[in-house]
Order: sequence, then C-alpha cells, then structure tokens
Amino acid sequence: MKTIKLIFAIMAAMVLAVSCGQKKAQKVLVLYYSQTDNTKLVAEDIAGKLGADIERIEAVNPYDGDFMQTIERCMQERKDGVIPEIMPLKSKIAKYDVIFIGYPIWFGTYAPPITKFLQEVDLSEKIVVPFCTFGSGGLESSMADLVNVQPNAQIIAGYGVRAARLDAMPAEVDQFLKENGFISGEYVKLGAFPEPHEVSEAETAIFDAATGDYPMMHAKAKMVATREIPNGTEYFFIAEDQPREAREDMPPAGELQVYVNVVGDEKPVFTKVVR
Repeated sequence: MKTIKLIFAIMAAMVLAVSCGQKKAQKVLVLYYSQTDNTKLVAEDIAGKLGADIERIEAVNPYDGDFMQTIERCMQERKDGVIPEIMPLKSKIAKYDVIFIGYPIWFGTYAPPITKFLQEVDLSEKIVVPFCTFGSGGLESSMADLVNVQPNAQIIAGYGVRAARLDAMPAEVDQFLKENGFISGEYVKLGAFPEPHEVSEAETAIFDAATGDYPMMHAKAKMVATREIPNGTEYFFIAEDQPREAREDMPPAGELQVYVNVVGDEKPVFTKVVR
C-alpha cells in the first residue's frame, strides 16, 4: 500500500511540475477607435478569431460629421495643438499581456483619440499589435509613431487594409494571426520579393489599372518585383510620385512603394502605399 501511495505521489508531483512549466495563456484585449465602423469590422473579426476581450475607444466630443467636416476639424485641432479627450476605459490594461490597437489612418498616422489613449497608458512590456484601415496606406508610419510614444512596449508588425478591400479582410486577418502564432492552423508562407527590375509595358499597364481611378495618388511606376500569392500574383512597385500641376513651386517628386494584387481574371487592385 505504501508503494502505491508513493507512486501516486510521484505522479502528482510530475503533473504539477509539467503544468508549472507550461507557458501561461496570454490574456488578450482588442482596443479600437472607429468613426465609420470600418475599423470596428476588423476589430470584431480579430477578437472573434482569438476569443479576446474587446472595447471601443470613444471620444468625449465624437467626430460625427461627414468626411470633409472631420478633416477640417482634425486640421484645426492639429493647428491648435488640441488632442480630443476620450471616455474612460472599462478594461484594466494591467491585466492583459497582449493589446491589439486598431484605428483609421488620418493624416498619415493613427486618429487623434488613439493619440490621447497612448498618452494616458503605459504599455511597457506588453505585446502590442497595431491594426488599421486606410484609403491608401499609413500602417508603417503609424507604427513608427507608436514605437516613438511607447518605446518600452513589444510592438510587432501589424495589419492594415484599405477600406475599399474590406471583403478581403477576414482571410487576410486569418493569415496574419496564424503567421504570427496567435492562432494555430495551416497558412500560406509567402516568399520574399526578388530584386526589382525595370517595369515592362505590361507591368506598367497593371500598375495604371490598379491606381488610375484612385484620386489621391498620381504616380508613375519605375521598378517592380513579383511573388506568388494564393490564386494570383503580388506586385511590389517602386514608383515616382508625380505633381498634379507643373509649377515651379511644387515640391520635387517623391518615391512611393505600391503593392498590387492580381488574382485570377479580376482587375488589379492596390493593397497599400508606403511613402
């Protein structure tokens, strides 16, 4: 009998040792600000796939006007150095290990309510995952700003999607979460782009077809590299930003990085611009 008791005691100790050695499950919070609900859709998709807590950041004085009214208000606030107040959060940031932060891109970075949130919290040692919606781009520039204001957070490369491409978002979020180890499952591991080469007439036509009807970008493709993606090809264009008017006081043309997807027989579509 003593031998049996000893065996059970040893087994219990082994189970305890294994359980103590296992990695603690990470507590995840999805925080987001959304004016038009585009970012809300991404936030809800991420939270649903992760089984994470979710909370919306609300401005005390909401940006409830149309596009131009929002732009004008934001421009005036930037000029006056005003950062809008936000409602107190219900979530206790301290109890979470991973914070997903979502926002629309305004003026090349996260919307002002996120600026206020980042001023009020310390995300040191937290894993921070930015995600955003935009007209043409802004993930990279907003991440740089995020690193600047929260230097002690563990910020990983985030996810961004054009508002015009929200139909593609669920599959891309699935790929992003699996690729970064937040959920398990099979995913397509994309290869690296090769060295860019000068664009051909056919590649120029693809670039023009993808960007020609977007009024906020006027650029000419110079170099390109391609890689295979599920059901199609992704193009990485290096382009020259063209001034809309030929005037001596216009700034010199800048360089853009433009990513374009061609899937099957569908029209080429650009996925983001990095300025």
